[in-house]
Amino acid sequence: MASTSQPDDRKPDPSVPVQATGDASNARSEIRQLTSEELFAGRQEIEIQHDGEQYRLRITRNGKLILHK
Repeated sequence: MASTSQPDDRKPDPSVPVQATGDASNARSEIRQLTSEELFAGRQEIEIQHDGEQYRLRITRNGKLILHK
């Protein structure tokens, strides 16, 4: 099996899907990760469309995340 490790200074591209190998130890790598900086892009609040509903995700003054329907 080929190694897919990357140098420590590089992050995987979140837009590239990760293929499952069937190995339970690899299950965590199937989850797409984004930083809040990537998600919010300098804003304090974003809207998320999910299952026909609109949600608002915002960063509080204390740096916490709050999701509202």
